Amino acid sequence: MKRFADLQVLAGPAVLVVVAALLGTTVSVSTQGYFTDALVKVAIVVALYVFVGNSGVLSFGHISFVAVGAWTAGVLSVPASEKPAIMPNLAHFLRDRTTGNLSSLALAALVGGVCALIVALPLMRLSGLAAGIATFAVLEITHNLLRYEEKIGPGLNTFSSVPETTGLRQAALGALFVVVVAFAYSRSRFGRLLRATREDDAAARAVGASVYRQRLIAFTISGALCGLAGGLYVHLLPLNTETVYLDLTFITLAMLVVGGATSLWGAVVGALAVSAIDSGLAVAENGTSFLGWHIDLPAGTRVIVVGALMATVLILRPSGLTGGREVKLWPR
Repeated sequence: MKRFADLQVLAGPAVLVVVAALLGTTVSVSTQGYFTDALVKVAIVVALYVFVGNSGVLSFGHISFVAVGAWTAGVLSVPASEKPAIMPNLAHFLRDRTTGNLSSLALAALVGGVCALIVALPLMRLSGLAAGIATFAVLEITHNLLRYEEKIGPGLNTFSSVPETTGLRQAALGALFVVVVAFAYSRSRFGRLLRATREDDAAARAVGASVYRQRLIAFTISGALCGLAGGLYVHLLPLNTETVYLDLTFITLAMLVVGGATSLWGAVVGALAVSAIDSGLAVAENGTSFLGWHIDLPAGTRVIVVGALMATVLILRPSGLTGGREVKLWPR
């Protein structure tokens, strides 16, 4: 019975991802891109949930691992014959190698996980405000390294010639994979111990739980999943350093907070709900018609609306739209 109840917790987010993917097949090709982007955002937000939701420690630096994953998959996917023209200063061991779609995603996850582990070794001894500021420093360092170091990427330029292999199906499969890994971790001994440290740090230490070790494990897994999501992202859109920086940090944290940071269900609901609002407002900013009315919103409206939505949810429902609870499709 317990295993059945656990599977219900996985079924809810998985069904939501599948439904979003199926809805994406019913719209035009141009609109389908919004669904694909939303599914990639699901992967990023669920990766954030693995650490933030289970530990209770807010991280502003996880988009660093999305960026590292995107750079890894992007640099390795560009055909070797085109690299000298696009990235003339690229290091030799990167310039002469090209990988396929799946291998680039696997390497993006690996590099994201390794970078997260290196960062976590000193940082996971911190808590509260100090931890948040330290992770933001990681984001700043990563952004500037990728922006100005042309031996590992295009630098200030936008990635080009990266095969656009992240369609609706690949985005859905990637999101489902991240959801399954997040579910498996949260139901594992490590996930339970980390949540115990979140609920009562002193009590968890008293029974022998190592707060540092549990945060280290979660941060590394979360970083690897962020790297995978970054690989999906670079195979979807031409990215540059600004694409995987503050705006993406803000929107993904908003998705997690709005949905409910302490549940997998909340992470998926928040990602899809805020993606729908953000995409709708993006269309309205470019000018559109609705029921005979012409709508042309000022640039930046979507950022203001998403920010207001996050503030409203925090005031009226601090635990998010889902209340931080998991959903069961077949409640007893």
